Amino acid sequence: MVRLLVPGYDRRSSEAALELAAAHPDLLDAAVGIHPHHVAGAAEADWRAVERLAAEAQVVAVGEIGLDFYRNLSAPAAQRDAFERQLALAVSVEKPVLVHDRDAHEDVTATLLASGSPRPVQVRGVLHCFSGDAAMAFRLAAAGFLVSFALPLSFRSAQGPRAAARALPSGTFLIETDAPWLAAGAGRRNEPTTALRVAAELAALRGVTVEDIAAQVGRTYRALLAR
Repeated sequence: MVRLLVPGYDRRSSEAALELAAAHPDLLDAAVGIHPHHVAGAAEADWRAVERLAAEAQVVAVGEIGLDFYRNLSAPAAQRDAFERQLALAVSVEKPVLVHDRDAHEDVTATLLASGSPRPVQVRGVLHCFSGDAAMAFRLAAAGFLVSFALPLSFRSAQGPRAAARALPSGTFLIETDAPWLAAGAGRRNEPTTALRVAAELAALRGVTVEDIAAQVGRTYRALLAR
């Protein structure tokens, strides 16, 4: 079985993700959320719309949400407030989160693992396009989060993700493309088929077959949505 997860990054794209999933229910799942790049420009009406969308049956997750201290297109304080708001939303609709983390490893980890937070139960979800180190991966995996690897896993400079990919237990990781971004080389476009390259690299790092990786990832994804 092949499925694609289409996330939103603001109100309009979240609505579009749901429309696509409704039109192709045998292939697509939708996620809705407001990306840290866009939280500064989100009006209260946008937040209310995303919150309504999150309750829809064909929406399987809240995302893409998180922190991006590399571009800082929204002020860090606004990003943190939006992250907490959407984590609480995910708990309220009982769905996982898709977490964006760029140059914000410590803050993301602390927020996801915060004790005594206003969230009534522990949030769960996926570390999208993981770029942290193995220690971060193990710490979050131990708390029930999944680590998702994208094409940078094939870059020799990605020492942290590559170390995590070798050592994480089965059932704690996924693969993705982040299409159309993260293409390998200038002028090249990232397509959904890039997942095959990610799977091949992950298989090589773990000393297993691509078929083994495909089977593991399929089971892990289904388990994430079944909880």
